[in-house]
Amino acid sequence: MRLSTRNQLTGSVVSLAPGEAMAVVKVQLAGTDIVMTSAVTAESVDDLGIEVGKEVTLLVKSTEVALGVE
Repeated sequence: MRLSTRNQLTGSVVSLAPGEAMAVVKVQLAGTDIVMTSAVTAESVDDLGIEVGKEVTLLVKSTEVALGVE
């Protein structure tokens, strides 16, 4: 599959917190200690067979990145 999204990061699911409608998926990026978090629908978790240890690709598309400091 070819995608227009240029920011594609691979990694493995390290935790999965399913809720009634949404699930929080934490992914450790390949070759790093960086963990990124994604919120997806519970239906998507089932459809994609997402589980701890599964290799996935994070597709990052954003119009804004914000920072905050104390």
